Amino acid sequence: MGLIKKAHLILFLFALLTISNVQSQEVVSWEPNFRFTWSDFKGAAPITSRAAATTASGITYRFSTFYENNELQVDYKVFAYFYPTKSWYKPKLCNDDTLLHEQLHFDITELYARKLRKQLAGTKFTKNVKEEIRNIYKATIRQLNDFQNKYDSETNYSRNLPVQERWVKEIEHVLKQ
Repeated sequence: MGLIKKAHLILFLFALLTISNVQSQEVVSWEPNFRFTWSDFKGAAPITSRAAATTASGITYRFSTFYENNELQVDYKVFAYFYPTKSWYKPKLCNDDTLLHEQLHFDITELYARKLRKQLAGTKFTKNVKEEIRNIYKATIRQLNDFQNKYDSETNYSRNLPVQERWVKEIEHVLKQ
């Protein structure tokens, strides 16, 4: 795994592991019409990183349970968030293609938030609902991480413009469904 990929993975995982701090952090919820500008990236770029930019995004959830007609019911909410103060860029290395690449990282996060919602909706929970949701969440996060890495690899971090454009079209199409 290359240095850039490791740095991106570490920052991405850091964002995911800080779920308990979401309320004290500045966060942006994913919205269909929201598009990044470079001013959204408020974090300081690590001196040692060779990456041009990093989008810190993640999925969080909350849930509650109740009984209705003696049957366990689960009410849940799933959110895709962008963390501006954990996201950064190096102006001398970035352009509009880089910004679009970073936007797609956030869009991919929303795609996996939807997958998590769908899986939760299709699950018949037992009295171990907390563990069951946590396991579904962890599996989804692993899939999200793998997909983000595949995206970076195939697009060469936005440098392969024809492949980048293909990814944009595919993700936009799926998000419109």
